[in-house]
Amino acid sequence: MAGKSSVAAIYFAILGIVTTAFGIADILVTAGASEFAYGILEISGDLFRGGWGGVIVLFAGLFYLSGIRNFDDIHQFSKVVMGSILIWIMAGCDIFAMITESIPSWEEETGPWFNTLDGFIGTYAPPYAPAVLLLPFSLVVVYYIRKRKQEI
Repeated sequence: MAGKSSVAAIYFAILGIVTTAFGIADILVTAGASEFAYGILEISGDLFRGGWGGVIVLFAGLFYLSGIRNFDDIHQFSKVVMGSILIWIMAGCDIFAMITESIPSWEEETGPWFNTLDGFIGTYAPPYAPAVLLLPFSLVVVYYIRKRKQEI
């Protein structure tokens, strides 16, 4: 079991470092009152998503990093689970915002209410917020929850 938990600890350590970096970047971009986009990453400059969202993503990364020591202990493991839950909350908010932004049309020629099919699908194209990019990597914790449940 020690070999498998060390692999998990390394995985969540790397995820924690990346998550903490995204949280700090969110806060710094918001403090600079600007937006940042590079490739598939987009960091919003608004106070709610960039500021508060950055604090939540930062704490998710800190939960990951504080939970990797003695990963087999349930209290340490719960910190890793809590970090994933914070990512899921922020990613859920970002995905919900993406869905609600895709429905209305913002162009004059398409009409005032509904978006065209191309405009609707185009809303889901990159760039994405940091929490959405971290979402698939945070789902690995579900495997370890199920694994822990089977060992009991």
